[in-house]
Amino acid sequence: MCGIVGYIGQNDTKEILLNGLEKLEYRGYDSAGIATLNENGVEVTKVKGRIASLREAVDESVKATHGIGHTRWATHGAPSEENAHPHQSTSGRFTIVHNGVIENYVDVRDEYLSDVEFKSETDTEIIVQLMEVLNNEMNDVAAAFRKAVELLTGSYAIAMIDREDHDTIYVAKNKSPLLVGIGDDFNVVASDSMAALHVTDQFLELMDKETVIVRRDGVEIQKPDGKKVEREPFTAELDTTDIEKGTYPHFMLKEIDEQPFVIRKIIQEYQNENDEIKLDPEIRQAMKDCDRIYIIAAGTSYHAGLLGKQFIEKLANIPVEVHVASEFSYNMPLLSEKPLFVYISQSGETADSRSVLVQTKELGHPALTVTNVPGSTLSREADYTMHLHAGPEIAVASTKAYTAQMAVLAILAVDTARAKDIELDFDPMQELAIVATAMEALTDQKEKLEDLASEYLSTTRNCFFIGRGIDYYVGLEGSLKLKEISYIQAEGFAGGELKHGTIALIEDGTPVIALATQENVNYSIRGNVQEVEARGANSMIISMEGLNKDGDAFVIPQVHDLMTPLVSVIPLQLISYYAALHRDCDVDKPRNLAKSVTVE
Repeated sequence: MCGIVGYIGQNDTKEILLNGLEKLEYRGYDSAGIATLNENGVEVTKVKGRIASLREAVDESVKATHGIGHTRWATHGAPSEENAHPHQSTSGRFTIVHNGVIENYVDVRDEYLSDVEFKSETDTEIIVQLMEVLNNEMNDVAAAFRKAVELLTGSYAIAMIDREDHDTIYVAKNKSPLLVGIGDDFNVVASDSMAALHVTDQFLELMDKETVIVRRDGVEIQKPDGKKVEREPFTAELDTTDIEKGTYPHFMLKEIDEQPFVIRKIIQEYQNENDEIKLDPEIRQAMKDCDRIYIIAAGTSYHAGLLGKQFIEKLANIPVEVHVASEFSYNMPLLSEKPLFVYISQSGETADSRSVLVQTKELGHPALTVTNVPGSTLSREADYTMHLHAGPEIAVASTKAYTAQMAVLAILAVDTARAKDIELDFDPMQELAIVATAMEALTDQKEKLEDLASEYLSTTRNCFFIGRGIDYYVGLEGSLKLKEISYIQAEGFAGGELKHGTIALIEDGTPVIALATQENVNYSIRGNVQEVEARGANSMIISMEGLNKDGDAFVIPQVHDLMTPLVSVIPLQLISYYAALHRDCDVDKPRNLAKSVTVE
């Protein structure tokens, strides 16, 4: 889970690389580095830490128009200057940056590199050392590069420069995202289009196992057999102002506040001029044809999938299973006769989910991706895509993409129900409009939610979230948000499960946050609150208007029962944000985490 940027052109490279890395820092921020090439050779600067530290370390007097850069999230080897990218071959001729995991790096090292003295603990260094050994044998850099990547097993996005070639960046990709940006008299390489939008909005998508020769005046894509591929660029539809914080102190707070606008954008995009749901007819048919839906996701997207199951089963009467992608990939259950796979991913690059997609495609099963990035790997490789229209989400902890996922899944469920002639008692777009208004009301109550975070969470070492029905699933997401950014040990439980073991952990002052938004379980969850209070818990009840009682800590506006998860999660997001803030945590870039999990 790292970020790559490269540039070859006419302008000074350093600032272009540093700007690009700043946009990619959400992908990794353990360490960072750049390598530039000019008539004096290759200049490498690496640091442990953030891009700001790299900026300070870079020698501004060194001028170059050719270079590569990297921001790292550690997989092999601890965060350190030695393990930071770029890595160089023993002679210094070849310099490389890499994202992914080389699964057979030990085998490659033992077979080809037994005489090489390594400087790092990374799997990446294996690639660049292998490159030098092969080129010494073949005396052909391009052929040696193709051979090197052919010997690799696993995931990789690679950019390499050659000290003796001032006109080329060598690029290869397998399972990890990488794009080539097209410009006038320059070209760029980036893990994400956001890293290069300050210089171009034209990009070439790369396919697995392809190698690419990137020069100032052209790009040559090759298949593994050396056959050249012609491909038209696409336009990245992003506004650079969308990825700036503006007046906000953190991206997370900005993205929480953007949620009402995202819901209204979804309404606009999925409704036609006759106020009917606008959806690809092939998606509608695929939903009607299947006998069971398998939702595949991870993390926050998995929690959205749990709620999507509720929408689809209750409205469209289709059985749904929700699976953690990393488990499904290695332990596939018995499938139904006509399954439809739905992949939920903010980035569309989640490696665990893609691994499942590859397997289910081989079995011939149709796939729908629900993602915020329409040109992403999961979007390209699935049969169908539903776009979240949430705009770029930069903070590692997902907020607006999560509520967008729920909204889009609700629309999908309603559309399927109508296609199956199932009568419904509500208009989804009207209810989503009410949700957007409720969200605005909640984001205006930041001061009260900050007070609650201070009162309950400023010094605690743990916290429990409880709920029943769909409130339980929202509690899972609330606990994930809190642990992600505040490092409080937080867990979400079905209210009735606490007494089956976990209540043993309740002691004087333990915070327990309870959600009470569902009428049919309102008294049950309040009974669970009494149980933990009897053991000394410091309870906080978040209820829905109409179900609230005296003493509830916070009341959310009333919305349709099924739509409450889109609203009840807002106070949990804000409480987590302020808890992290009060504990001096890095809200946007929590330790050990990266935004896009592009390695298994």
